[in-house]
Amino acid sequence: MSKATIKQVAGEAGVSTATVSRVLNDSGYVSPEVKERVFGVIARLNYQPSAIARSLKQDKTFMIGVIVPDIANPYFMGISRGIEDVVGPEGFQLMFCSAGEAPDKEARLLQLLHEKRVDAIVLATSGGNVANINGLLDNGQRMVLIDRRLEDEDSAIQGDSGKEASLPKLDLVAEDNVQSAYELTKALLDEGHVRIGAVNGPTRVSTGRDRLEGVLRAMKERGVEDRLLLYSGDFSAEGGVRAVRQFLNEAEKPTAIVSLNNQMSLGVLLELVRSGLRIPADMAVASFGEVEAGRLLKEPGLYYVDQHPYEMGLKAGELLLRLIRGEDDAHSPAGHIFRHEVKRIP
Repeated sequence: MSKATIKQVAGEAGVSTATVSRVLNDSGYVSPEVKERVFGVIARLNYQPSAIARSLKQDKTFMIGVIVPDIANPYFMGISRGIEDVVGPEGFQLMFCSAGEAPDKEARLLQLLHEKRVDAIVLATSGGNVANINGLLDNGQRMVLIDRRLEDEDSAIQGDSGKEASLPKLDLVAEDNVQSAYELTKALLDEGHVRIGAVNGPTRVSTGRDRLEGVLRAMKERGVEDRLLLYSGDFSAEGGVRAVRQFLNEAEKPTAIVSLNNQMSLGVLLELVRSGLRIPADMAVASFGEVEAGRLLKEPGLYYVDQHPYEMGLKAGELLLRLIRGEDDAHSPAGHIFRHEVKRIP
């Protein structure tokens, strides 16, 4: 059986298609008798309005694209839940995409979401897409950055004019990564650890570079930067596992590990336990972000940065609604920076 059309509904109800549209969208006056007749025909014909046609007419799809590096990471899911709790009551749905820390995949996802005519995009960038983002913004795409800022080094793409692509001015919701990593490392130093292994993420993104800067600042402040061991990971649990294996093969092993991402921290804990080491008696651990599995350890003594991804998502959701409603015409994009405490699981 073919799908019913708005013309069929109008014909059966004895009204114009414009009247059916007003009934469906609850716009303009329609008498109660006509409304009842139209809804009766809609139910009888099982008419389903076209979402595509409605979005073209309203110039709005009520869809928001969310691109994150790792869709399985609880941190990004917390952010997404905060966004959804703000925009959901206003009728918006989220479309989730995972770039897998791959700039090329991120570029394809950005273009796909733009072609799907999403009302806005939330982006936790994997880097390297400043030119693509500028192009989408020039075409009217709304966008908010979450967790990671765009970088100058990513914009060194020469155009026909020979000038570098300029960094777009977008609202950013992020953490104070430098200070938090500094405080996290300082907690280990205060306990007397000087031979510290740092598990860092990719430095092509701001979170990787800023958190490493915080670690180095704390080590230099104590004059022990030459005692630091560094493993460049990929923000994955597997990266944390590989880091521990490298550290344990050192002639002078570290007495503590600072892991600068919750997923890498999970890998660190798993590999330390597999290696038969006690935490913190044999190896102290500090994590950028809480790892729930750490509470399963007998006496973890685990330091962690107490992140608040849900609250960050709420802020991002507020900014999205302002953008979509056009309330930001006189608003200068700015950074909304969350500052967190270092806590310890006793």
